[in-house]
Amino acid sequence: MSEPAAAAGRALPVVGDNAPRRNYGLLEPVGRLILRRLGWRIEGTPPDLPRGVVAFAPHSSNWDFVIAISAMFALRLRVTFVGKHTLFLGPLGVFMRWLGGIPVDRGRPEGFVDAIVAEFATRDKLWVTLAPEGTRRAGAPFKTGFYRIAQAAGVPIIPVFLNYERKVMGFLDPIGAEGDVQHGVAAIREGLQRRGARRRRNAGEAR
Repeated sequence: MSEPAAAAGRALPVVGDNAPRRNYGLLEPVGRLILRRLGWRIEGTPPDLPRGVVAFAPHSSNWDFVIAISAMFALRLRVTFVGKHTLFLGPLGVFMRWLGGIPVDRGRPEGFVDAIVAEFATRDKLWVTLAPEGTRRAGAPFKTGFYRIAQAAGVPIIPVFLNYERKVMGFLDPIGAEGDVQHGVAAIREGLQRRGARRRRNAGEAR
């Protein structure tokens, strides 16, 4: 059996009632179809937690967004994500905000952590996903913002890895954002890099 066919036969993980949920209507089967056609599967179980910071890595391709959104539709998870402000212009911006996106101008990052912490203070259920690398460039150090947000908001970190070699998106066990920030970020980075694998690009391929 081919890898895509085998992936199509695997059931999706069950999501608990405490996690933020959303009925996406027809987009739910669309998400399942995209994952099946691309040959991707989901490993691990989304934690049954109402609030958390989702840290996903590696961030190596624009396909990351397609895979993550497809999984979000398929699992009926309501996840708030952060993206470049240029993605929120025009009609696309309306759709991105409907999905739960928050635009960020990378040239003006001041106040970002405080703004996300304030969002947690007003919501009973909220998952915010961030790419700690902040770039698709291989070898980039993890930024600490995701950890500082979780620490200030008093919520756990939910590590999610992407493995392009195995075509797997996987949930790791939640981690409390406690103690030294640099040490905590390094531990999460090591865990995600150990399980994930970047997408290999052909020479000259657009990023």
